[in-house]
Amino acid sequence: NIIMIEIKIFYFNDLRECTYVLWDQTKECVIVDPGCHTDSEKSRLKKFIEENELKPVKLLNTHGHFDHIMGNAYVQAQWDVPCYIHPLDKPHLERAQTYSELFGYKIEQPSVDTIDLEDGQKIEFGDSYLFVLYTPGHTRGGVSFYNDLQKFVITGDALFAGSIGRTDLPGGDYDVLMESLLGKIVKLGGDYDVYPGHGPATTIVKELQTNPFLRYE
Repeated sequence: NIIMIEIKIFYFNDLRECTYVLWDQTKECVIVDPGCHTDSEKSRLKKFIEENELKPVKLLNTHGHFDHIMGNAYVQAQWDVPCYIHPLDKPHLERAQTYSELFGYKIEQPSVDTIDLEDGQKIEFGDSYLFVLYTPGHTRGGVSFYNDLQKFVITGDALFAGSIGRTDLPGGDYDVLMESLLGKIVKLGGDYDVYPGHGPATTIVKELQTNPFLRYE
């Protein structure tokens, strides 16, 4: 019996951030970048998990920007799961409330009691796993999560359909991001599905053909 990871996408908060729930036949699941902000968004997430009888076991953050961690506190209070983030993005979590207020949002302070992610690490849930790919450039501690059997990668705000992440925010660096994209993400292979931090899913081959930042003439 083949292990199949299923993926549910939610678009949360005013920035239409992509929150992902991944699970397999064991019903254990991981929640990636919970951006749920309003009560209705939180209840949509909770309802989906309860209706599918899922058991959250880990909270994974691709990076620490406020639109991706707005729901961290809620998820941890609701399901008591450990939070994984790269140590270089932990300062974003520590200053989450202050950062959010600069953009006009009030959020609950997420826990800073986190587990460090590192390049190459294997994150397990149920009978499944994700590998961590360190992909800085949008932030210093940005990571992607990929699975080599089903050939998909969750890129956070490194890569989008038709675009790439901003590099004009603190910790952003265009050259570093391009190295992450061309030296790491693209090297996974053209047949990989890409699940970005905002916008629709895509594939690596499609981005190599159409994304102005990645196109080879």
